[in-house]
Amino acid sequence: MDIKIDYIPTDKQALYHASTADEVLYGGAAGGGKSKATVMEAFIDGMEHPGVHSYLFRNTYPELRDTLVKEAQLSIPKELGRYIGSDHDYRLQNGTVLHFRYARNLVDAYNYQGAEMNRLFIDELTKFKKEIFDYLLTRVRAPKSLNVKPFKRFTANPGGIGHGWVKSMFIDALEPYKIHKIRTYSNTLKRETVVTRQYIPALVTDNPHLTEDYIIQLESLPEALRKALLEGNWNMFEGQVFTEWVNDPNNYQTRQKTHVIDPFVIPSDWKRYRSFDWGYSKPFSVGYWAEDHSGRLYRYHEIYGTEKDPVTRITKEPNRGLYMSVDKVADLVKAYEDKYEKGQTIIGYADPSIFADNGMPDGSIARIFERKGIYWQPADNSRIPGKMQVHYRLAFDADGLPMMYIFSNCKDFIRTIPTLVYDLNDVEDVDTECEDHIYDDTRYMCMARPIKQRKNMMPKKIWTPQDDPLNMIERPIVTTPYDSLGRVFNNIKI
Repeated sequence: MDIKIDYIPTDKQALYHASTADEVLYGGAAGGGKSKATVMEAFIDGMEHPGVHSYLFRNTYPELRDTLVKEAQLSIPKELGRYIGSDHDYRLQNGTVLHFRYARNLVDAYNYQGAEMNRLFIDELTKFKKEIFDYLLTRVRAPKSLNVKPFKRFTANPGGIGHGWVKSMFIDALEPYKIHKIRTYSNTLKRETVVTRQYIPALVTDNPHLTEDYIIQLESLPEALRKALLEGNWNMFEGQVFTEWVNDPNNYQTRQKTHVIDPFVIPSDWKRYRSFDWGYSKPFSVGYWAEDHSGRLYRYHEIYGTEKDPVTRITKEPNRGLYMSVDKVADLVKAYEDKYEKGQTIIGYADPSIFADNGMPDGSIARIFERKGIYWQPADNSRIPGKMQVHYRLAFDADGLPMMYIFSNCKDFIRTIPTLVYDLNDVEDVDTECEDHIYDDTRYMCMARPIKQRKNMMPKKIWTPQDDPLNMIERPIVTTPYDSLGRVFNNIKI
């Protein structure tokens, strides 16, 4: 029986379908045809591999019902299977099952503890917390008898609670289109393992099926939302807390209109500080600061409690701590200061909670540091005033100069601060579910040296190389090594 599938993928969708990577993120702007591609990839793969079980996730059931389920009912020919509403499964006639599921939190995710996900699809990945994603990955496997290699496929727009970790994992770490090999060592298998990963950017202009009215509607959105949904800008998005943030490598030396600058030798007469936010299962953060004679702060070094890539020194697992004892963290700080800060007077500010004894046999965290010769003062932990002080510091004056600079070697500050979002339940504060540990130590530092309110004089609409991950400014027509694939699914016969 010949059945024509009413689906002509765009060039970007074709690239997504043809990928051989273990993990693929397809996304960027809204309207790129991501949900359609998700359903059709699960369907076509399911027809090619009878008996597989594919799981398709959204964050909530209403989202699932109105997107993936609706798309499947519209796109999959009725002759090839049927949707069972009570089970939320689409059963194909060859034994393949597409399971439509949602996971709002870890409790929902744990419901799939016994599931065997031969393929995992997650639509709108940035709406998921990292721990939900990590748990679902543990369910991806296939019996040898099925003779298939499991894979994972994700889609996303910028913004949302998961923006930071998705950006770190796929956008910052991967050159678009290229399939990268992610190498890790398995202590269980006693050998190196390799996972391949790919990022495929999508723009609204990639989808010829959308009307001009939709594009005009996106163009009329507020700037942050427009840049995220229309332009696929991962450095500016709706809900972003510190919209003042600019990272422009072109100005690292001039120090104008950028917060990130090239490192330099700190003058000996500048005051030095350190700030500290404790963490065990989550990262700890120690920031080193210098203050010039005008009161401007410079973050020149940081010790951040995550596992780093040995070559790039980039965090390998965002928001995952080292489970390091207080003694060992204190030793790290002591070793750094003995080597690089000898003879310097450093004033330390830390979260007041580290001074609590809590019945610990060795005393408080602060007391353990004291025994190593590292001293702290309780910081002002006021959340909203602290947040406003960070805003004042980041604001640019008429000459394009902020009151806070970050040395370019402080990679985790640069990675995490722009990704912070507002708490939906406390709209004036930062969502503490984000990777906010460097923000906290920065907040302590700013509250220790408060300044008057400053209005940001930097024009809001500013493009920098760091804000253009798709390279659309210099190259408005994206070409890829895979363009010759063309429209791979024209008139599929099954």
